[in-house]
Amino acid sequence: MSLSQIGQAAGMFAVTNVDDILILALFFSQAAGRRAAEVRVVVGQYLGFLAILAASVVGALGAGLLPDAVIPYLGLLPLFLGVRAAWQAWRHRHDEEEDIPESGSAIGLSILAVAGVTFANGGDNIGVYVPVFATSGVGGIVAYCIVFLVLVALWCVLGRFFATRPLIARALGRWGHIVLPVVLIGIGLVILIEGGAFGL
Repeated sequence: MSLSQIGQAAGMFAVTNVDDILILALFFSQAAGRRAAEVRVVVGQYLGFLAILAASVVGALGAGLLPDAVIPYLGLLPLFLGVRAAWQAWRHRHDEEEDIPESGSAIGLSILAVAGVTFANGGDNIGVYVPVFATSGVGGIVAYCIVFLVLVALWCVLGRFFATRPLIARALGRWGHIVLPVVLIGIGLVILIEGGAFGL
């Protein structure tokens, strides 16, 4: 893969994943420096993105992993997680910060929750990757996947970086429990509406 192709792959990744940095920063702010929770965010991000790549590769090879009619309904997952996070925030609205249990923070930061949000938010990724992969050949697909997986690590580093900057960390610490549900619900609604789910 030439430098220009690497640049093209990096640009395509950045354009289709720019919103993930905000989501990752929110997840890392919920982890609040707990190493195990941060690891779950990274593993979940990788699992979700591997699912996006799998769907894109299968689609490029001529078989859809999911029927087109099903894809808009993936928006139900972030919508559900956002409503759940909002409920948790509401339940603990009067608690002192130190009294809030880890399992009650946001969506609990389970690996599957992070992976699910990543995958559900990846509909645009799949739409861009499939035609590119279809014209790249097996070697090109492998090269794209390698570049993308390296950049997932960079995205995780950037998400954690933003979540740990004092000014941003204070803002996320104060408002993250509100912003995360709003972002997740927004993502879910956008996926549902743009996909025409339920006749929207």
